[in-house]
Amino acid sequence: MKIFTTENIRKIDRYTIDDEGVSSQELIHRVAEGVVGEIISRWSPSKPTMVFAGAGNNGADALIVAKLLIEAGFNTHVVLINVKGDSLSRDCRLAREELMSLGNVSMTEIVHTAHIPPLTADHLVVDGLFGTGLHNPLEGGYMAMARYINESGATVLSIDVPSGMFGDWNTRVLARNVVHADYTVAVQFPRLAFFLSDNADLVGKWKVVDIGLSRRAIEETPTKYFYIEKDDVKRVLKVRPDFCSKADFGHALLISGCYGMMGAAVLAARGALRAGVGKLSVHSARCGFNVLQTAVPEALFSPDRNDIVISDMTPRFSYTAIGVGPGIGTNDATKGALETLIKTIKRPMVLDADALNIIARNPSLIDHITPGSILTPHAGEFDRIFGSQASAEVRLLKALEVAHKYKLIIVLKGHYSATVRPDGKVFFNSTGSAAMATGGSGDVLTGIITSLLAQGYKSEAAATAGVYIHGLAGDIAARSEGDYGTTAADIAASVGKAIKEIMA
Repeated sequence: MKIFTTENIRKIDRYTIDDEGVSSQELIHRVAEGVVGEIISRWSPSKPTMVFAGAGNNGADALIVAKLLIEAGFNTHVVLINVKGDSLSRDCRLAREELMSLGNVSMTEIVHTAHIPPLTADHLVVDGLFGTGLHNPLEGGYMAMARYINESGATVLSIDVPSGMFGDWNTRVLARNVVHADYTVAVQFPRLAFFLSDNADLVGKWKVVDIGLSRRAIEETPTKYFYIEKDDVKRVLKVRPDFCSKADFGHALLISGCYGMMGAAVLAARGALRAGVGKLSVHSARCGFNVLQTAVPEALFSPDRNDIVISDMTPRFSYTAIGVGPGIGTNDATKGALETLIKTIKRPMVLDADALNIIARNPSLIDHITPGSILTPHAGEFDRIFGSQASAEVRLLKALEVAHKYKLIIVLKGHYSATVRPDGKVFFNSTGSAAMATGGSGDVLTGIITSLLAQGYKSEAAATAGVYIHGLAGDIAARSEGDYGTTAADIAASVGKAIKEIMA
């Protein structure tokens, strides 16, 4: 799914009106019907409801929502902001007239000042004060109103975006001055801001309502942001022919594990094998021989000359892909081995975990990483390499800069893991949940991506599809084990099931 900037959505909206003959009033009614459908599915008409409507088109949406709720039997009070009595947009004015045609509408219209009826924790608030047309952070009376809503403890449903939040970037916005929604019903598309953890407490749970904007305009409008779903990955994965052998699906090398951390090697290996690599070798400290051969008998074991750490990463055979990092530690011998590997291997690799921690201690190594390589840091690992970032938004912007400069693919792990490409495109993932917040989950991901890379998938496809498969495997594991009980071993065991579900 494409994720558009606010400006592009405005253009698609305008194209729909101008070139396809759909009136703005018709679009407003479609929005309202979608929002009311969500409300009716969650709450009964006995729920006291207060609708806050601004003077623009978001306010028009809210006023028609109020009309439909009244018609559905909800006890609804409307608060309309109409500064000086003449600030309403054309569509908002028409929506007000349509609402008032019902007769006996309970409304507080704020022209200069007005007393807003008490708002309690029992209320449902429909927030339609400001949409994505907002240009500056809320201040004055609008800021006070947002805080009033937040402090009431009421359940809040925002139309399109929570009032005070921008649809794209929010570096200028203070969270306390934004309406905190429990639910956000986005119009036609999710907004870029929804995928950043900074905004999670503002957006709440979100859902998209399709209002039938021009399919042609959507297809023809370029974007650099995408939300990856099942069909996107299904188009990438190759159906295996009947006549094939393990030689057709690559030979991956995982450099992983050391004394006390062989579990990371086991989990990465299981992830790689379940993701379909034809042949897998694991290079690790000699002490890991019995562990690997017992836990993952399908993998070949390549022993290091050192008993407890990895001191030499020189590949002994010709591998189609290399993944390095899970559980290798950061001792001097391993650090030197990784530096040599990075400076000598001229094909894309997967770098994770302690490989990233070693790079953080010697940032100049970034200059030597082969273009097309895939880095899979969580927030802490990213910040250790590229400097402390003030927010998830700033971190994403920094990742875009780094990916472009060094021609790398960066997977920023987390909810909606973002795969950032050198061409400036960002792919947010739709799978995964809190069940995956468990030790070793990232090691499984390293194995999956390395496996796909070994099978001949390009770096961009291997990273994006690997993240989706990993998240879906976590979702499958959580179906039986729950958010608390899911382990990384459960995720690894579900990788094959995830691919089967995608290909079905």
